[in-house]
Amino acid sequence: MKSLIKLKPAFLLVFLSLYASISLSADISTGEKKASLCVSCHGAKGVSSNSQWPNLAGQQPTYLIAQLKAFKNGSRKNSTMQGMVASLSDDDFVNLAAYYASLELGSAGGDPALIEKGKEKFTMCAGCHGSDAKGRGNFPALAGQHPKYIATQLDNFKTGKREGGPMAALSSNLSSPEITALSAYLGSLK
Repeated sequence: MKSLIKLKPAFLLVFLSLYASISLSADISTGEKKASLCVSCHGAKGVSSNSQWPNLAGQQPTYLIAQLKAFKNGSRKNSTMQGMVASLSDDDFVNLAAYYASLELGSAGGDPALIEKGKEKFTMCAGCHGSDAKGRGNFPALAGQHPKYIATQLDNFKTGKREGGPMAALSSNLSSPEITALSAYLGSLK
């Protein structure tokens, strides 16, 4: 137990230095220019008009970088995204992540009764995704995301179409109506 306590400050120091290096080396205006590749799916200013694709505005930069790298190395499968990132460099990933993180995302709205039901289930998400659902480091922001996109991803984790360790276990405990309500709640946040 004592060694675990000693690891926490060391882990925090490494995480903070990684985050600081991402912030210091990022060029938001270069990221904005590179984002022209992303607009057709993820929308202008990172807000997608199609719930098939996630909003990127306000997303955690470390999460975006990790996902872009996963698409590039093939550990996350999506032929469109793998093609899009194939020619991008690590610097491009950092700049894109900084640009999207600098943008604000609003609420997707939703049915108040469904949102209230989803709020009850959110506590299981807050530990990783933050009490405001705006994410933490490698854990994505969920606030303001398309409810249909969130529901699809939860279903994909539940069925194994998408890998995600803890997400597979957590989603397996949710019924379809609970996934719908939780997704509505998360989408309603801004």
